[in-house]
Amino acid sequence: MGKYRFAILKTELDQDYTLWEDVCRELSDQVTWESIDIDHADWLERVTGQHFDGLLAMPPGFTNAYKHMYDERVNILQSICGIPVYPGMEEIQVYENKKYLSYWLAANKIPHPATKVFYLEKEAVDFVATAPVPMVGKTNVGASGRGVTILKSKAEAVDYVKNTFSGKGALRSTGPNLQKKGLFVRALKKLANPRVFMQRLQHYKAEGSEIQKEYVILQEFIPHEYEWRCVRIGDSFFGHKKMVKGEKASGSLVKGYENPPFDLLDFVKEVTDKRNFLSQSVDIFVAADGRYLVNEMQCTFGQSDPYQMLVDGQPGRYRYIDGEWVFEAGDFNRYRSFLLRLEHFIDLLNSSKQVLSR
Repeated sequence: MGKYRFAILKTELDQDYTLWEDVCRELSDQVTWESIDIDHADWLERVTGQHFDGLLAMPPGFTNAYKHMYDERVNILQSICGIPVYPGMEEIQVYENKKYLSYWLAANKIPHPATKVFYLEKEAVDFVATAPVPMVGKTNVGASGRGVTILKSKAEAVDYVKNTFSGKGALRSTGPNLQKKGLFVRALKKLANPRVFMQRLQHYKAEGSEIQKEYVILQEFIPHEYEWRCVRIGDSFFGHKKMVKGEKASGSLVKGYENPPFDLLDFVKEVTDKRNFLSQSVDIFVAADGRYLVNEMQCTFGQSDPYQMLVDGQPGRYRYIDGEWVFEAGDFNRYRSFLLRLEHFIDLLNSSKQVLSR
């Protein structure tokens, strides 16, 4: 069987695509690749002008404009040009699109904190008048807790709504994430690489230009000391706790590596099985009555430690085999789990070839 040829779909505002390049080098006996700027005007000619067996996606989450551009172009490449994409197109659509995610969760009847999207100011103000506080205001894009505002009183919530629709925009932080550990070391690494430093400044500039003023996203507040970060890549499952620092768990990088309960893994498998989501992190609240509630879903995600899970102190993964969760110790999260993703995509392409050859 010959090598697979992949197009890595990158944008100028995205440095993480280099992880795809790293793992392609790691598996260079099986793959060749080319990185293509999908935000350039000749994106379609560059992709379709040569043969690619698959597309390796790294969708942006900085601004709505870049997010919309990326989704549109990847959808054309997959649905019309017929090139398989990893992660899947529907997974990309859900990523960093909190409006769409709220609709997707509701339509799929997946338990989640009650979320409302308002395009009419009066409707949003009327809702605030009767809804319990605190509540959560969110911007449509914004990872690591950016764009999440805890509204502690009705007056604060009304001001948030009015400021958004008046043109001031929903609150969203920009610049370095001061909650993350290792700020000084991270800053030195950026300064040591002028190219990366300039890209990061461009990233912050793009974030700062984003003003959400056409709609408001309001979500039920779920009291919590942590949320579960569960990851599924193919048939590999992982789970750890993201601990609250300040008011938020997202972006704090404070982890709790307790053994994830099997009913939590059952829940994640059920959620991801619904639409065949096979490269996904699922952030989950535990409600006061013990129910699991999906807070966020992301097809790509950060990883600050070399593993996603410890079971009795051992890194590894769970797999669902013959109706039981089976733990396998090992180093499955190398290159921030991108190696596991690429191996899974190759397995999917191999399976497709075998089906076609029958």
